[in-house]
Amino acid sequence: MSPLRFDDSAVRPVEKSGGFRLDKVRGKMMGVCAGIGNYFGVDATLVRVAFAIATVLGFGSAIVVYLLIGLIAD
Repeated sequence: MSPLRFDDSAVRPVEKSGGFRLDKVRGKMMGVCAGIGNYFGVDATLVRVAFAIATVLGFGSAIVVYLLIGLIAD
């Protein structure tokens, strides 16, 4: 009998040699937050909350950063 395996595919750290990539499969808009979450090995929801807080505290400048990352990456 083989042991049970649970596929925790929500957080998949990317090899550092592979570099940053957008995750359009798990992403909500452009896949930026999901790609950042995959790259650093954290949940994409935490990255989305951080972007929301940065948008409020930075008077919307995080939106510009998000769009630039989404257009430049991949």
